[in-house]
This record gives sequence, C-alpha cells and structure tokens, in this order.
Amino acid sequence: MPSNADKNAAPPLPPPLRVPVADSHTHLDMQSGTVEEGLAKAASVGVTTVVQVGCDIKGSRWAAETAAAHDGVHATVALHPNEAPRIVLGDPDGWSRQGAREPGGDAALDEALAEIDRLAALPQVKGVGETGLDHFRTGPEGKEAQERSFRAHIEIAKRHGKALVIHDRDAHADVLRVLREEGAPERTVFHCYSGDADMARICAREGYFMSFAGNVTFKNAQNLRDALAVAPLELVLVETDAPFLTPAPYRGRPNAPYLVPVTVRAMAAVRGVDEDALATALSANTARAFGY
Repeated sequence: MPSNADKNAAPPLPPPLRVPVADSHTHLDMQSGTVEEGLAKAASVGVTTVVQVGCDIKGSRWAAETAAAHDGVHATVALHPNEAPRIVLGDPDGWSRQGAREPGGDAALDEALAEIDRLAALPQVKGVGETGLDHFRTGPEGKEAQERSFRAHIEIAKRHGKALVIHDRDAHADVLRVLREEGAPERTVFHCYSGDADMARICAREGYFMSFAGNVTFKNAQNLRDALAVAPLELVLVETDAPFLTPAPYRGRPNAPYLVPVTVRAMAAVRGVDEDALATALSANTARAFGY
C-alpha cells in the first residue's frame, strides 16, 4: 500500500505534449512552490498558458497582478458562489469550512461586486468567474445571495466583453435557467464540466464551452466521458482546477498545470482522436474562449 508520504508527493512529470495547450482553469495561489516554478514545470511538458482564477476579492486581485507580471498567465476575477453567501450571512456554524465570518449584509456584497467590476475592466483580466451556483456547499438560506451574485457577474461580464466562467455544482437546471433569464455573455465557459450527455447537447446548442478536468479520468465518471464524447470539438477545453481533481492514476495527490497532458491523453482516448489533433483544437478553443 502507498504510504502517506507517497499520497502527498507531487506526481511525476508526464511525457511532453507535442502541441502546446492551455490550462483553462487553475489556482496557482493554492499550489506549492513559486509561480515561476509552476509555470516552468508546466511549460516543460507543453502547457504554455494558464488561466488563473479568482474566488474572492483577495484572490481576484492576486490573479490580476499575477497575469500582469507573466505573459503566459491570464486572469479571471469573481466571488465564488460559496463566497457570496458568506459575505452576506457570515459563517456562524462553519458550513463553508473556511472559518468564522461576521455577516455583512447586502451592502457588503454590493461593495465586493463593485471591486470585481473594477478588476474586470483590466486588460489582463480575460474573464469573470468562477461564478455560478453551488447547491452542494451552500444551503437554502444562502441561495438568494448566491443567485443575486451570479446575475451580477453575468452583467459585469457582458458589460466588459469578458468570458463568463461558471461553477456549477448540483445546480444544472438553475444555472441554465439564470443564463436563459439574464442572457448569457457571448463567451461562456462551464468550468469543470459536471453534467451528462444531455446537458452537453444543451450547452452545444447555446454555444457554451465545456471545460473538462482531471475527474473525467475517474472510474465513476462515465457521465463525464459520455458528455465529452458528444460535445462539439470546437467547444471543448481542458483544465486542472489545481490543486484539486488530480487525474488518475494520481487521484488524491497534489494537482498542478503540468499534469494537463494526462487529462488530454485521456480525453483523446474517449473521443478516439489523435493527441496532436485534440491539443491543437484545445489550444485554439481556449484562446477563442478567453479572447487572447
């Protein structure tokens, strides 16, 4: 059996991709080592671009600053769907598992959204997200704040002409409903796509990008592989969501952008296409989705 040290060790470098790709969604600020080390390691295996995603005010500012400092980094900024209810309601009973916080009410959410709006105007910020709905972590009392925040992010993305990056956990129908009611931005990305093949067909009809993470390799994720098989190639992206969702056979160990090739190869097998052809499409799709 593997030791605890093995489980915590970084997986080995995969063989390099011959065609460079982008990690369409990562959290460098949550990973070990320096940004420079992470980017160099990723580039050594053909992952030459990353999209650094903000989840709160501090993280969104950091994403914008990091993108400004590195040519291979683009930023998105947002209040995560689970952050908005914490701003409004606080966290008195520890539901978010992120520590206690005093409630700030609607005024505090408005103030935070104004800062996201300011950051979204910056040229190195290519998207607004991750925003959306999360019915897994946030209970019924937080849904109103979460949906209000989602609608505000949609408006910000449209006004600034930026991509919208969606976090959708156990909320497929409601996410699609809000997009329909508000009118989705021209470029909308379902990060860590978690729907089935039927939802993939809906996304395809609406022109939404579907970004697949390392969990597409998990044994219990046949629904994701079925979705990937029917998604139009021109709407498919790849991501790590690092440090989370490390692809098999390294599930449970730390994830990072350099592991994108593992997922790319698994995706190519699902679609029955050549690795280089898929990488070429993924690279072009990510650039189109985020406008860089």
